[in-house]
Amino acid sequence: MPTLILHASYSQARYDLKPNFDQTMKTGKGTGYAINNALSQRLSPGDDVIVICKAEEKQAAGKIERLIPTVKTGGGVQRYDIIMLDLEEVPYTCGNVALNRNGVAIL
Repeated sequence: MPTLILHASYSQARYDLKPNFDQTMKTGKGTGYAINNALSQRLSPGDDVIVICKAEEKQAAGKIERLIPTVKTGGGVQRYDIIMLDLEEVPYTCGNVALNRNGVAIL
């Protein structure tokens, strides 16, 4: 079973471009993540999800409820809003995880 890693960007949240870690925890929703087709096809409801903020060294774990397609990037990659269940803050252990340029990884 794959684990989706999402980065809640501290810098983009400062400019109200994306929700920060605390807002993501509160709403259970990660917005606008560009996930290419090869990665999105590996994900299903019930898969594990980890939300991190490297700047604040925060981490939460939960489950994927839904991936909702939104708009595509200029390069044609589908963006998704990720709806998550049972998010709980856990000790920060993902500092060395290599995220792609869109703030996403799948382990």
